[in-house]
Amino acid sequence: MIVGSVLRMRTMLTVRLFLLSAGVVLMILPFVYMLSTSFKPNRLSLELPPRFLPSHPTTANYVDAWTSNDFGRYFFNSVVVALATTAASLILASMMAYAFARLAFPGSRMLFALLMLGLMVPTIMLLIPQFVLAKKLMLLDSLWGLVFFYTGANIALNTFLLRSFFRDIPTELEEAMVIDGAGPWARYWRLVLPLSRPALATVGIFTFLASWDEFTWALTSVSDPDKRTLPLAIALFQGQHATSWGLVFAASVIAVVPVVAVFVAFQRQFVSGLAAGAIKG
Repeated sequence: MIVGSVLRMRTMLTVRLFLLSAGVVLMILPFVYMLSTSFKPNRLSLELPPRFLPSHPTTANYVDAWTSNDFGRYFFNSVVVALATTAASLILASMMAYAFARLAFPGSRMLFALLMLGLMVPTIMLLIPQFVLAKKLMLLDSLWGLVFFYTGANIALNTFLLRSFFRDIPTELEEAMVIDGAGPWARYWRLVLPLSRPALATVGIFTFLASWDEFTWALTSVSDPDKRTLPLAIALFQGQHATSWGLVFAASVIAVVPVVAVFVAFQRQFVSGLAAGAIKG
């Protein structure tokens, strides 16, 4: 009985490890191939059989991708938009989440329910109302217009995630600060935010990724070539260099680098935030 149970457990563990390994390979393989092809000369980009280690690696594709079609300008635009959106969303969502989690005021439940109702509306359905509003506010063809609407699109989810984390912070800590004369702002700024770094890092990474990769609203609201972001540039770049796969893949790798850098920089806080959410959830 015991031997049979141990064998079943080992078999199940082996099967799980195999399935996880297969999933990892399937997810990483396209990125590895893209990275490999970006270092190949164009004449070798579609060689058969494919090689994951280029025989004649070159960085010419990266140089050409960065210097052509104002790619550097679009990269800078995306950095500005993503960082500004992340900062604005974290500040506003954390203040709203603290108010919903700790402050008692009339209509708080109704307001929170209305905020959550926004999560049920598909983003594509808001495209026309957003365009009309952006036109009236003169936010079309503007990077700050993108920041404005990206921030609004992320506030509801960020508030929901941070509220659940703030509610699990012991109230005794805030009561001690109240005895010392600290008001709501002091408790929020000096106690809640420092204790919520894992949650803030998790929400910040999600917001950065969402604003960095967003394509539909940027395509709808931006027509000025100088105000394009990186997703628009990649689509335009692929259309102009459809047969230069090494060049296209090099541009795609450049677009992926900031995302990987942000995740690596905040990996520990990100994992801690997910683990805390899983334990509390």
